[in-house]
Amino acid sequence: MTRRIVLLVTSPRLPAGLLTAAAWDVVRAHPVLAGAESDLTRAVRAAGAQVRVVDSGATPALLDAVAAHDTVVWLAGPAGDESLARELGLRLAREPGLAEMELMYGSWDPPGARLLDAVEVMDRLASPGGDPWKRAQTHRSLARFLLEECYEAYDAIGADDTDALREELGDVLLQVLLHARLAEELPEGSRWNVDDVAGTLVDKMIRRNPHVFSGAEAGSLAEIEASWERIKQAEKARDSVLDGVALGQPALALASKILDRAGRIGLTVPPPAADTSTDPVARLGAELLATVTAAHEAGLDPEAALRHTTLAYAEALRAAEQLTRPTHP
Repeated sequence: MTRRIVLLVTSPRLPAGLLTAAAWDVVRAHPVLAGAESDLTRAVRAAGAQVRVVDSGATPALLDAVAAHDTVVWLAGPAGDESLARELGLRLAREPGLAEMELMYGSWDPPGARLLDAVEVMDRLASPGGDPWKRAQTHRSLARFLLEECYEAYDAIGADDTDALREELGDVLLQVLLHARLAEELPEGSRWNVDDVAGTLVDKMIRRNPHVFSGAEAGSLAEIEASWERIKQAEKARDSVLDGVALGQPALALASKILDRAGRIGLTVPPPAADTSTDPVARLGAELLATVTAAHEAGLDPEAALRHTTLAYAEALRAAEQLTRPTHP
């Protein structure tokens, strides 16, 4: 009979006793060793298995156990006890016939598991003894960083750079996590945390997508968008169609959004005429608003159009700079 040492790896992000049927069969049928007491060792014992904690010399203990029982299980840590696996693998390679080593996954990380890691890391950074800079921040002091990170993610999308987008979205997530962690320090009655943020989002997605979660007919994309707006209006009692428009967004985007909202209710209010104003700032503003209105009527995005043309101009400027620089022999 072939002797074997089973390295049982489990996810630290799941309850300790949540193991596969195969993993439970192994720990109940064979001697189990571990490097330290943990929730997992206690869960395995509670299920009727015998667990022996090895304080030191794990490799000799495993070899002795497998010699006596043919199969022995090692409850590996979250990282799989890489140093032990390496040491044990070298020993078994030098002495073939002692035993075979088998890696078994008793549980796997669920999708989104690294988000839990991110929450844990942020909690440590923003807690006493963590990062003084993060602990000194407020929602207001962080506002500009949130905007900057969103713009950098927007740039990555515009450049079709998916690797950069992955990193930039991580920076946006950092802002979300930090805001949520700081909110835990708000006065009693005003506090909230990252679970409240996620819970609010989940509830909103379920409410506003009845065609997915409630068996409603999906219809066309236009019908789905209309349904979203109806549900949104029912949720939020607003006095104006303009309520909820982010006033801090760039001016061209703001003008386009306001025109879009007006169009939803079929309301037409003539924009100010540029030629009737004596104030140069007001006249320029009226001219720009007229341009945005024309773009809106043509189905064009004025913000994207100006950005595209400005970036092209920037490239032309860089090329012109190169021509004016002296050449060196």
